[in-house]
Amino acid sequence: MTVTAQPIVTAEREGALLASVPTGLLIDGQWRPAASGKTFDVEDPATGRVLLSLADAGPEDGAAALDAAAAAQESWAKVPSRERGEILRRAFELVTARAEDFALLMTLEMGKPLAEARGEVTYGAEFLRWFSEEAVRAFGRYSVSPDGKSRLLVTKKPVGPCLLITPWNFPLAMATRKVSPAVAAGCTMVLKSANLTPLTSQLFAAVMMEAGLPAGVLNLIPTSTAGATTGPLIKDSRLRKLSFTGSTEVGRRLLADASETVLRTSMELGGNAPFVVFEDADIDAAVAGAMLAKLRNMGEACTAANRFIVHESLADEFAEKFAAKMADMTTARGTEAESKVGPLIDAKSRDKVHELVTDAVAAGAVAVIGGAAVDGPGYFYQPTILKGVTEGTRILSEEIFGPVAPIITFDTEDEAVRLANNTEYGLVAYVFTRDLNRGIRMGERLETGMLGLNAGVVSNAAAPFGGVKQSGLGREGGLEGIEEYLYTQYIGIADPYAG
Repeated sequence: MTVTAQPIVTAEREGALLASVPTGLLIDGQWRPAASGKTFDVEDPATGRVLLSLADAGPEDGAAALDAAAAAQESWAKVPSRERGEILRRAFELVTARAEDFALLMTLEMGKPLAEARGEVTYGAEFLRWFSEEAVRAFGRYSVSPDGKSRLLVTKKPVGPCLLITPWNFPLAMATRKVSPAVAAGCTMVLKSANLTPLTSQLFAAVMMEAGLPAGVLNLIPTSTAGATTGPLIKDSRLRKLSFTGSTEVGRRLLADASETVLRTSMELGGNAPFVVFEDADIDAAVAGAMLAKLRNMGEACTAANRFIVHESLADEFAEKFAAKMADMTTARGTEAESKVGPLIDAKSRDKVHELVTDAVAAGAVAVIGGAAVDGPGYFYQPTILKGVTEGTRILSEEIFGPVAPIITFDTEDEAVRLANNTEYGLVAYVFTRDLNRGIRMGERLETGMLGLNAGVVSNAAAPFGGVKQSGLGREGGLEGIEEYLYTQYIGIADPYAG
């Protein structure tokens, strides 16, 4: 349902926040216009109105950003890890202190309800705190060789200047998840924010500078021409690391480009998460988990449940209870008190979601609830559940990125495994069952980098985030996260007892 409500923030409050956001490029510690003088507009997806115009970086600006990062690398790598950690800790405290500003800014540019945006601030800030603690734990080792004739010294060193490319769907968390380990490891950075939601990165970069990050360590280049601006950087031998979060299609192209200079790469790519509900599951817990796994961020998340694989004995009950919960989800601008589902990011995204729904219905699926765009301004789509979805339909093989839940049924555990693994992706899966042994078996049998067992959310700064198959390479967060920004150096030392 759609309800018109009084906004919980005033237009004056929105205007004051937007006025505080830097609109230039951050290069070598200075905010400056693009070399071309060009700008691009950032829109509110709930209304279509322009929020701000930002400097539009081009190839010349990208080169200047890499120049600054390369020049700062040697001195930054020598900064003691404790000092790097303290900068991150101060940034955590500053982001937390400005939580309402960051939350509102994300709601304005991305559309998510303000309550969800506040949750992202908490999640995103935690990467700053986690890696402030990990900065001092990048240990090496010393040992005696097995034959006793030499000593083995192993150290960890920063890989060097990094290009970080973030997506539009989690504007703060995706920036902190990449910037934090790079800072902790001693790497300098060029951050290319998503042109649909770049404002949060602008404010975050300002906070990092306020926290004491030296000039040139973090350089920010918002741009409407990503390929033309970042392409030359990937081919530059001074760049030593590429971290990208986005579609598998773009990731493949970036991997091909990165191969020319043998760049270290981290790729967090597409997902097609199965949500498996067994006959012994706590159905109310499964529905609650489904609401989180599907409707968090309006379904615009690589971790969103994309295929609901439900045992045939409880598929009808699951769909009925799921639909009852969805019926309470009000679509509205994220600043409105009643908003539980915000708009999709743009018209193209909404059109694709509806195309997938239409294709599934044409193939025999039935909409239990929803199934259409919401009339009026903005890019809203009704929360939707589809029953009777059949194998081979596009909605089961393509990433939906919207509030649509297709349900397909199964009979045996083997069939559930086959359906869940029937995808080129392997980022995350969700399994609901009361049988611990079955849960362990599913963990061993499912082709996935992460598994939510009786849980609808898996993301945690203390855990390694990443996938297998065509969902990417490397891990972000956890003990593994900082390793993506370090390389191992071995020094062989002559036997100190040799004459």
